[in-house]
Amino acid sequence: MSAHLEIAVPDVLERGHREAPPCAFVVFGATGDLTHRKLLPAIYNLALDGTLPEACAMVGVARTELTDERYRADLREAVEKFSRRPLDDKVWSDFSKRVYYVAGAFDDAETFRRLDQRLTELDRAHALRGNRLFYLAIPPGVFETVLTHLHDGGMIQPPHGERFTRVIIEKPFGRDLASAKELNALVGKLLDESQAFRIDHYLGKETVQNIMVFRFANSLFEPLWNRKYIDYVEITAAETVGVGSRGRFYDANGVLRDIVQNHLLEVLSLVAMEPPNGAAADEIRDEKLKVLRALRIPWDDTIERDVRVGQYRGYRGEPGVAKDSVTPTYAALRVYIDNWRWQGVPFYLRAGKMLKRRVTEVSLFTQQIPLSLFGNHEVCERIDPNVITLRIQPDEGIKVRFASKVPGHDVAVASVTMDMKYAEAFGGAPPEAYERLLLDAMRGDATLFSRRDAVEASWAWIDPIIEYFEKQPPKDFPNYEPGSWGPESCQELMRRDRRSWQLL
Repeated sequence: MSAHLEIAVPDVLERGHREAPPCAFVVFGATGDLTHRKLLPAIYNLALDGTLPEACAMVGVARTELTDERYRADLREAVEKFSRRPLDDKVWSDFSKRVYYVAGAFDDAETFRRLDQRLTELDRAHALRGNRLFYLAIPPGVFETVLTHLHDGGMIQPPHGERFTRVIIEKPFGRDLASAKELNALVGKLLDESQAFRIDHYLGKETVQNIMVFRFANSLFEPLWNRKYIDYVEITAAETVGVGSRGRFYDANGVLRDIVQNHLLEVLSLVAMEPPNGAAADEIRDEKLKVLRALRIPWDDTIERDVRVGQYRGYRGEPGVAKDSVTPTYAALRVYIDNWRWQGVPFYLRAGKMLKRRVTEVSLFTQQIPLSLFGNHEVCERIDPNVITLRIQPDEGIKVRFASKVPGHDVAVASVTMDMKYAEAFGGAPPEAYERLLLDAMRGDATLFSRRDAVEASWAWIDPIIEYFEKQPPKDFPNYEPGSWGPESCQELMRRDRRSWQLL
């Protein structure tokens, strides 16, 4: 049974409105898929909302030879195709006048000389005050080349006064602990940590951000958020699509690197963190780091017991995938956090491609009631535990399941679900993740970006799991059908604990 809540929102409490300062937004990889599908639509929607600073210019940098006018036309097509809202001709006309393009190879110093010259001209034309936000929408192998040229060309300035230089670095941030440390060392040599914004788009999703608000702004729920009341936690990130055109990249990484190491561990740390002392970026990131450092260390014997991997049938026929690939496209894990709040509470994580439904959500299952109060012990056994579910995507919202008496003369108990949907409660779908993240980077708010120590902590934890399956690859791949919920072994992971995955 379900019950929809009618939610009134009479007042919106907002931490002081923060206007983004003037800046040049420079995108390396300006003709790539990420820019067309995500970055440009996000910047356009910020302009549509009026939150993009008026003194702002966008500069695309890529190898393809294009004029400013041709690049603007190219980006208009991208906005028309990928924006969550229709193109407004007037807004686009005003915005496109501030879009520019610099052609050149990333390993050519002349490219960066022309870029520096263009930025100097735009500072005067648009009063940008010398502020720079660089976005590396490029493969990790090119990071060092671009950052070194920016540094040597004088375009990366140390933090000083109100003038800023910031760099947004796209994932994957390394492919293991050693490469992550190497990349962090490079970034640390050329940038101050306050200038490095390691982006994980999951953290920009409205419902991920709401995890902290739901917990810490509601005294009804926070007292329950611990081992005394929570039996177990389930975090799911399921996709219905395969690897598509990313076959070569995905086959070199797999679900453990592509989803679990970053997305799921970020969500896990937000769900499990302690209340921070304040709202400053590092106060929040400090508490998330404590969770990552408290994860129980995986050993070979515990990995064998607590981790299941799978590969969908047909994966080896995807473009760019090896015909004998043993790369996992599915993973289910049982994880423990060894601290005072969560000791003994299992966190079940699952992620995969070609599954039955596209859904990302977090569910907290409360402890069963200890005693039947209804005259029949079987009634107690049939009562489902209370569940708090935070739906991250799609159909963003929050569900709470609780027990209620069924109307009638006899005592009959049934579960009722109250369902809050963002679109219904707040009059529309929440903004795309990249909109919030780009705006925060312009404002200098690093709360939703990964810090160096957290990146290394997450790799340190998952590296033994990845190495375990690389040393002894599964022999039963492929082992699940497209459109299913993964391999049968993942069901056994829960059944052994007398539990089952939630039906989604």
